[in-house]
Amino acid sequence: MDAAPVRFDTKITVVLRDDLEPWQRLNVTAFLVSGLGTTVPEVVGEPYEDADGISYLPMFRQPVLVLEASKETLTAAHGRALSRALPRAVFTSDLFATGNDRDNRAAVRAVPTGGLDLVGLAVYGPRNAVDKVVKGARMHP
Repeated sequence: MDAAPVRFDTKITVVLRDDLEPWQRLNVTAFLVSGLGTTVPEVVGEPYEDADGISYLPMFRQPVLVLEASKETLTAAHGRALSRALPRAVFTSDLFATGNDRDNRAAVRAVPTGGLDLVGLAVYGPRNAVDKVVKGARMHP
């Protein structure tokens, strides 16, 4: 068995706005990463199984880095993710007032790109590109 650490050439990163309540941070993170797992199949690993043969759902094959940033830094990161055409998911402040997927999508669709009140962004891609997108964000405490 190879004991060398696995180093991925890609990165999954979530950036959260630094003024969110703890419950909002968890909720936004969960929603954001769900989009990556359904659209970018290579990020999902194999199913799990315990020693008794009980099966569990597959999860991401690599860690998810969670960062925080100011509203301005998050907006800049969004612009950089768009300019690099990286797979991304957004969560806007409007989504805290909705209760279902249809209303979530309508809330985002109602606002022009430059006017989105972002509270979270998930991005996936080559390590260097993702690092450039999230420049200025810091590790989540």
